[in-house]
Amino acid sequence: MTLAQNPCVLVIESDEGLANQLSYDLKEAGYEPDIVRDASNGLQISRNLQPALIVVDRMLSGESGLSVCKNLRTEGVCSPVLILMARDSVEDRVACLEAGADDYFLKPYRSEDFLSLVRLYLQPEVDSTEQLRFGDLVLDIATRRVLINSRTIDLTMKEFELLKYLMEHPREVLTREQILENVWGYDFMGESNVIEVYIRYLRLKIEEEGQKRLIQTVRGVGYVLRES
Repeated sequence: MTLAQNPCVLVIESDEGLANQLSYDLKEAGYEPDIVRDASNGLQISRNLQPALIVVDRMLSGESGLSVCKNLRTEGVCSPVLILMARDSVEDRVACLEAGADDYFLKPYRSEDFLSLVRLYLQPEVDSTEQLRFGDLVLDIATRRVLINSRTIDLTMKEFELLKYLMEHPREVLTREQILENVWGYDFMGESNVIEVYIRYLRLKIEEEGQKRLIQTVRGVGYVLRES
């Protein structure tokens, strides 16, 4: 399917074979890939191009993809970032979040699974003036801004989608399965506590200035957005 505006996807990948495969698959799916082989060129092009999406391998020649991601965020690049990585441990997921990545894709590379994830991030924006409110928490769908007591909270795209889903179902206990299906939209292999990792970071950001806990854990079931 060819997309009308051909969103640009910057791929920072030092493995020539994988870079060529990513480029081919992205072109076939209607995107405009820009492939770079090293971190410094990737950072420079990101600043100049402001691509719709950035894909970076965690294991780059000479530099960690996580360092690249941190540098992107430090320099104010707001494009969603996907990390390609080989391991799926809690420590790896936490490292991705701390670096400022929005999501990750596990190797070995699978074209259809990868493109499904890319599509989640590059869906056409919907015109909307809708705001979701819960107590002092305000989520603006059009601008993707989140405020609490007029304080702006910076969220990654996945954090935003998770909070949005919780705010669409206030005071309703949501199971982990419901959250995975509606926020991530693709299957996880085996047991994954990726939700817990994202909930932890959402809480840290929302409760930064002593705010009361709004995202409550329902042990053995899932999570609920409520005042107490």
